Amino acid sequence: MITKEEVKQKALEIGFADAGFAQSTPFESQREFLTNDYYGWTQSVGIDLWKGLDPQNIFPDSRSIIVLLYSYFESSIPPLLQKYYGRCYLNDDRVTRDGLFTLVKKFRDFLKSNGINSKVANYMPDKLAAMRAGVGTSGKNTLLYARSAAGGSSFVFPVVVLVDYDFSPDAPSIGNGCPSWCRNACIAACPTKALLGNGKINPQRCISYLTYYGEGVTPLELREPMGLYIYGCDRCQNVCPRNTSWLYERKDSTERFISMEEDFMPEKILLMDREYFQTKIWPYMFYMSFNDVWRWRMNAARAMGNSRDERFIPYLEKALESFDDERVRIMCIWALGRIGGSSALKILENIRLQNTNADLAEEINLAMENCNS
Repeated sequence: MITKEEVKQKALEIGFADAGFAQSTPFESQREFLTNDYYGWTQSVGIDLWKGLDPQNIFPDSRSIIVLLYSYFESSIPPLLQKYYGRCYLNDDRVTRDGLFTLVKKFRDFLKSNGINSKVANYMPDKLAAMRAGVGTSGKNTLLYARSAAGGSSFVFPVVVLVDYDFSPDAPSIGNGCPSWCRNACIAACPTKALLGNGKINPQRCISYLTYYGEGVTPLELREPMGLYIYGCDRCQNVCPRNTSWLYERKDSTERFISMEEDFMPEKILLMDREYFQTKIWPYMFYMSFNDVWRWRMNAARAMGNSRDERFIPYLEKALESFDDERVRIMCIWALGRIGGSSALKILENIRLQNTNADLAEEINLAMENCNS
């Protein structure tokens, strides 16, 4: 029968950065973690983290776990894309099928050809699985850091594969791998104070969460701290000393990212229609459907406001003329106030004359005060 060494070698040949093996037993330590108030929202968006506590709930025949590490920051990403988007989200290929999806399929086909059935385990505690399999350690920013792949950085994505074959487990990674001298750089850099220390996070204050799961209009106190990010966030990774060598590693550019750069700019996102979304955005950013286009537009408007760039004013004005969604309109109004200047003030004055909505009136008055300050 096939050996662990042969399986790992095949994973590396296919394109994964590392692979490890672990026992297929429940993750009981995660149970207490899920009982806090921070994760109640997961059920409402169809993420069943409780089911993922036991591998047998996902694949009853599971006897071992194989954890594959995918290094998603291998190519140079244009600075403008990194300015507005988290790096890992730019590598989503569940529609294009030209990246991770293809690698996973090749790996599972290899297992099948050797008589091993498998299942990719969604919603399992993948960081804990990776640590159990010895391929990574935890960071103070709650992310997984590779044991050796990608320069030992956090720019990796763990893929948990359950198999109906007994492989001997690898030695697990223990605890937090962060150096004592880093001075909690990630915690200090988190603008929304989502990182709580001791490897804990309030996901509902995390910028990544807010950009694609946040309910309703972004709270006023979080709009400015969220900065320019439209989708995702890399702040805690960018300041981490464990990532320094990989951040500055020379990387080749790819046509994929070059072609995305213009299509993903804030003004295009703010004013996009269904056809633009389906052809330019959705194939690369699978997580939000067109039903959530309001969230895309709201995030783009906030990024425009935080840029303080007057060139965005005409786009914000156009959005206010074109869209009825109150969440989008509120953020466009806020953005005009954040940018300020006579042009923005004139638009706000016109909106105030036409407005009959009490909630909008409050936002308009606040934005006009900001313009005048």
